[in-house]
Amino acid sequence: MRIISGLYKGRRITAPKKLPVRPTTDMAKEALFNILNNQYYFDDISVLDLFAGTGNISYEFASRGTEKISAVDDNFGCIKFINETAESFEMSINTIKSDVFKFLEKTKQKHTIIFADPPYDFEIEVFSKIPDLVFKNQLLEDEGLLIVEHSKHTDLSNLEYYSHSKSYGGNMFSFFEIKENED
Repeated sequence: MRIISGLYKGRRITAPKKLPVRPTTDMAKEALFNILNNQYYFDDISVLDLFAGTGNISYEFASRGTEKISAVDDNFGCIKFINETAESFEMSINTIKSDVFKFLEKTKQKHTIIFADPPYDFEIEVFSKIPDLVFKNQLLEDEGLLIVEHSKHTDLSNLEYYSHSKSYGGNMFSFFEIKENED
């Protein structure tokens, strides 16, 4: 994987093969960040990276100037790799080793963007817990966005707060937000 843009543009990051991850493809990541670049100033936002894996998404935000980044994963190897990589690039990424669902139940911190890249084989009921917990616990700032990455074979359009999806190859990003008239 490589960093697409920003201070560390073009830098390659090689994760250990033993990590249980499926990093977001460069093509999908570039498309996602093109969308976000039109909506946000990266140095003004707070990001929560759920099921962070290699930290791929966190590094991209950090490279673009985001300083408030938290990465959550329950795998010790993933957290260790993110910490080592962030330190080598002098990025301030706060790592949290935790089950994502337990973390979402407990945290009170709000973020501008919450990105979740759970295992693609989750059942729809498990996927639905992500927006349920984020919105029930009011974890997004005003104008905030929840983005869930998933397989094109998974349809999240019936979930509450769903806004739209974008497809890139076999990857999909579903966007969730509070609409203006929903209060």
